[in-house]
Amino acid sequence: MSDRIVLSTMRFQGRHGVTAAERSTPQPFEVDVELVTDLQPAGVEDDLAQTIDYGAAFEICRELVEATNFRLLEAIAEGLAHELLRAFPRLSEVVVRVRKLHVPIDGDLAYAGVEIRRRSVGKRGG
Repeated sequence: MSDRIVLSTMRFQGRHGVTAAERSTPQPFEVDVELVTDLQPAGVEDDLAQTIDYGAAFEICRELVEATNFRLLEAIAEGLAHELLRAFPRLSEVVVRVRKLHVPIDGDLAYAGVEIRRRSVGKRGG
């Protein structure tokens, strides 16, 4: 399926990182999600109940990034994918990108990031 809702460059302050110093002070993270679902019913009927409420998806992302602590970007992405798939049964797949903007390395780097793609357990076919 190619239909998707895209939430791009959501910005949150989180306490994530391998070192205690990284987790001691909030730092900026960016998150993108692609919510894969059939958008035709919502488009035809102009009905929010037949789609994914992207405001609710945004709040799920904000809560996880700002209220939890992870060591790895991979763990943030997995947590987001799990929570979004759990919250929205209409989803067949979710793509999550997480970017850490202040990377503790000696060099010029815009960000470090991960991208994962996860499917709903009940919708693995096709």
